[in-house]
Amino acid sequence: MQLTPIAQSFVLHFGEMGSRWGINRTVGQIYAVLYLAAPRPLNADAIVEALGISRSNVSMGLRELQGWNLVVPRHIPDDRRDHFTTPEDVWQILRVLAEERKKREVDPTLSVLRELLLQTAACPQDRHAQARMAEMHALIEQLTTWYDEVKRLETDRLTALLRMGAGITRMLDAKDRVVNFARGKRKGS
Repeated sequence: MQLTPIAQSFVLHFGEMGSRWGINRTVGQIYAVLYLAAPRPLNADAIVEALGISRSNVSMGLRELQGWNLVVPRHIPDDRRDHFTTPEDVWQILRVLAEERKKREVDPTLSVLRELLLQTAACPQDRHAQARMAEMHALIEQLTTWYDEVKRLETDRLTALLRMGAGITRMLDAKDRVVNFARGKRKGS
């Protein structure tokens, strides 16, 4: 598989960004190649050809991407090789990424915070530390609850919510003005 200049630029950038997201450059590039090829599944040899990397690097990268649930194995009739693709829907990819990051990063942090908050503070410094941890725990729990609600939204609703952007803030400001007016509060009073 030969990459066009535009595709190659995307793949290279995705590799660079992957290293910033906590995956190595090669894994990011493998994902980018599979993403661009979707819905057509690719085998490891096609990825080796596209990226000019070793077969073992491709195999390890594919295993890592499977661990993240970001690639889908596909079987091609009359071909014994494994083929892989990505979900076609970018929203599905985003949902998988968010869920995997939550499982790997947020959930363990909440567990540690819960354990530390259940311990008896032996000194004022520990009480202070636990008070700060309780604030962090409450915020992360609130974000997790919000995430659980948002992830159940249909894609059309989620898209509409994102399009609203700052409009939500304006709507909340208007609501506050109405509530304050109803309570008899005026601006500046």
